Amino acid sequence: MSDPLRDPWRPAMRLALAEAERAPATGDVPVGAVVLGPGGPGGEPLGRGRNEREATGDPTAHAEVLALREAAARLGSWRLAGCTLVVTLEPCTMCAGAIVLSRVDRVVYGALDPKAGAAGSVWDALRDRRLNHRPEVITSVLADECGALLTGFFRDR
Repeated sequence: MSDPLRDPWRPAMRLALAEAERAPATGDVPVGAVVLGPGGPGGEPLGRGRNEREATGDPTAHAEVLALREAAARLGSWRLAGCTLVVTLEPCTMCAGAIVLSRVDRVVYGALDPKAGAAGSVWDALRDRRLNHRPEVITSVLADECGALLTGFFRDR
């Protein structure tokens, strides 16, 4: 059945999945992200990232953070108003903080993270009324595909 809220985001999630699929080559958990410029689902990709903690030894090298950094560098500003972050896994607390501080308008994610999710599962930092910025959150876009990639990675380990 078609879902008018999630269906337009499927092509962008496929870009994030392509990034995620590259992460296991370095031993990293397969999470991928893309930042789209203004224009909703059809916005231009401004930044891409995949988990690189193992590859770089950097504990902050999460897909979301790397995609946000690349988009900010490309725009020449840390303010990513009008942009959308699309990520294969629900952001953690660190990434949720970076998302709020970058002022993205919207976060679209695939699989829920029942252990460390900070966009509705364990915490809901992105919609916390005490914060000065709260992006729109769209969940479960291609959730089965995103979850299968993670499940396969951990099964193989």
